[in-house]
Amino acid sequence: MRHMGKMTRSLLAIMMTFPIVLGLGSAPAAADEGKDLRHAFPEPVILIDAGHGGIDGGTSYEQILEKDINLEIGRRLYVVLRSHGYRAILNRTGDYALSDDNRWLRSRSRHMRDLAQRKELSEQLPASIVVSLHVNWGRNKSKRGPLVLHQNEGRSVVLADSIQRSLERFYQLEAARIPEHGKPFYLLNHIDCPAVIVETGFLSNAEDRAILTNGRGQQRIAEALYRGISEYFTVM
Repeated sequence: MRHMGKMTRSLLAIMMTFPIVLGLGSAPAAADEGKDLRHAFPEPVILIDAGHGGIDGGTSYEQILEKDINLEIGRRLYVVLRSHGYRAILNRTGDYALSDDNRWLRSRSRHMRDLAQRKELSEQLPASIVVSLHVNWGRNKSKRGPLVLHQNEGRSVVLADSIQRSLERFYQLEAARIPEHGKPFYLLNHIDCPAVIVETGFLSNAEDRAILTNGRGQQRIAEALYRGISEYFTVM
C-alpha cells in the first residue's frame, strides 16, 4: 500500500483494534445476513469522521467539549451501521488528534495536518462516502437543529439531503433547513468521494445541548444518521 509511513495510529487502530473494542465481528451473524441490508450496493465503505480530538476540542459549553460528543455519536453510528450490514470505519477511537499521526505533511499548521490526515484516510481505505460529525454553535441561543454541508457534487448533495431530512424528522422542527454548500471547508474540497459535514445540533441551544450530551439522544441521532445514509444508498 502506498505511503505506508502515513499508516500510524489512526489507520492501524481502525483496521485492527476498533472491531475488538466494540465486540463486533467483521460481519453480521449468518442468521441476519440480508435481513437488514437496505443499501443497493453489496459492500459500500462508510468512513465516519469524528471531528476534532486531542488538543483540538472544537466548540464548547462550560466543561462540555464538541470532540467528545462527536466521538460518542460516531461510535454509536458505527455500531448501528455494522448491525445493519454496512462496512463502517471510525477514523479515531479515542481522544487524540489525527494531526499527531501526520509526519508526512510539512506544515506548521496543526489544523492543516489534521485535515490532510483525514483526507488521506479516505483515500487509503478507500471510502464510498465520508460522513464528518460536528456540533454547531451560534450567538443566537434560540437557533437549533441539524445542518448538513455538502460538496459541489451531485452525489454529495443527495447524501446531504437524505441525512438532513432524516435528522429533521428526529428533531421535529417546524421549519426545515436546506443543506448548504460547504464551499470554504477543506475536507469537502479535497475528498474525492461523496462527503458531507453533519452539524448534529447547536451546543449553544439548551434543548439541543440536552440531546447532544445525553446517551439516549446521541443514540437517536446515530439512528437518524443511519436512516439518512441508508436512504442514500437505495437511490445511488
